[in-house]
Amino acid sequence: MSQHIAKPRTTAVILAGGTGQRVGLSIPKQLLKIAGKAVIEHTLTTFENADSIDDIIVLMAPGYVPDIEKIVAKAGFKKVSKIIEGGATRNETTERAISALGEGLAEGEDANVLFHDAVRPLLSQRVIDDCVTALERYQAVDVAIPSADTIIVTRTHGEDGEFITEIPDRSRLRRGQTPQAFKLSTIKRAYEVAAGDPNFQATDDCSVVLKYLPDVPIHVVAGDEYNMKVTQPVDVFIADKLFQLASTAAPEQVSEEAYRELLTGKTVVVFGGSYGIGKDIAELAESYGASVYALGRSTTGTHVENPEEVDDALSKAYAETGRIDYVVNTAGVLRIGKLAETDNATIEEALKVNYLAPVQIARSSYKYLSETKGQLLLYTSSSYTRGRAEYSLYSSTKAAMVNLTQALSDEWAGDGVRVNCINPERTATPMRTKAFGQEPTGSLLSSEAVARTSLDVLLSELTGHVIDVRQQDPTAGAARASGFEQALASVLDRQDGV
Repeated sequence: MSQHIAKPRTTAVILAGGTGQRVGLSIPKQLLKIAGKAVIEHTLTTFENADSIDDIIVLMAPGYVPDIEKIVAKAGFKKVSKIIEGGATRNETTERAISALGEGLAEGEDANVLFHDAVRPLLSQRVIDDCVTALERYQAVDVAIPSADTIIVTRTHGEDGEFITEIPDRSRLRRGQTPQAFKLSTIKRAYEVAAGDPNFQATDDCSVVLKYLPDVPIHVVAGDEYNMKVTQPVDVFIADKLFQLASTAAPEQVSEEAYRELLTGKTVVVFGGSYGIGKDIAELAESYGASVYALGRSTTGTHVENPEEVDDALSKAYAETGRIDYVVNTAGVLRIGKLAETDNATIEEALKVNYLAPVQIARSSYKYLSETKGQLLLYTSSSYTRGRAEYSLYSSTKAAMVNLTQALSDEWAGDGVRVNCINPERTATPMRTKAFGQEPTGSLLSSEAVARTSLDVLLSELTGHVIDVRQQDPTAGAARASGFEQALASVLDRQDGV
């Protein structure tokens, strides 16, 4: 009779002891906001969502523990079990973590621990899972990527400066990242041995195992190029852009009945609901029992660029149903042409419909959505990442939708209002047909596929995200985001969506 062996507890230790001096900040860099959230909140979210992680301990810079406690409480992180002050050095911080990890363990019981830099917010679930899996066989695990640069070793000769003394073989060089993962007993033993060395100092934990437990092999897990560390001022900008480019998967409901249960009794207001994506969203939500107000210029005479008409439409929906749970805006105009040759009326129309209208819709919707803890859903285009000739008005206003989404999600988070943005690939809509004529069958997304993903986003707890919808996903007719690799690759070949 086989005996079940329980898996060891796996704890993520978030090392957040940095001060932010190198990025010229008056606060620790892990508290700096990127894509609408503190850097450390992005990091904690990744581990909170990792099935292979049981709990999280945060080691925070002295004096800033209350800041982390507020972030954890506001975000509702359930896995964060301890928030304690870090030490004066990286080594001292790790030792404090080891001590905290030992509490509550029975004699002879071991555990897994992953040490991760708080300022690496772009960590993937894949790397976390690979580290935990590797601990089933190895006692120590590092994460690294090949070096794309040639590494040189130099020596300084007085006032003459530096000179190359060696150029190592690049094929064997790796750039270390985090997490670094260990059996708790192993890293604890390494630090106990190191304590006997009066000259002990190290900048990472694998080097402690390598030096003081030389018989313990350290396995290397493949990292990710974008698992960058926010250290220099330019890193802040790059990380923010990576978050802006990265798409997020919207969780699908398990059954038709689940959609019906979540939408019955809810009120959905769709601006731009006369045709295309907006019309499909309205019909889909209504089929699941929602009270839907599909508003459009050609059907209800609603002009989104007119604030009074937006206010009236929302007031009517609220008066008749007593609530507004979701507000969607798919309205937009696509005007192609050289800016120098564009007349004032066309410019004004593009700005009013594509930018000012969403702003007005957001402002008018807020009071209703704050009552229901609802969601505002906006739409961008894949051209938001890179403006193209003759698309200046369209691309710039669509880029504004992404920034508006991220700003409002942060601004309204305390009131429980979620704000997200859909980024469809080229989609078969009347607006697109008017601009480009008939295009080859199968070359465009269906508006129904975009509508389905939009509904999944509305029913999710996501906020502040840009959700890509792509054609190659056979399961939904649109690809759910697969991460930064896809985002970075696609930025080289963006084409207009909505």
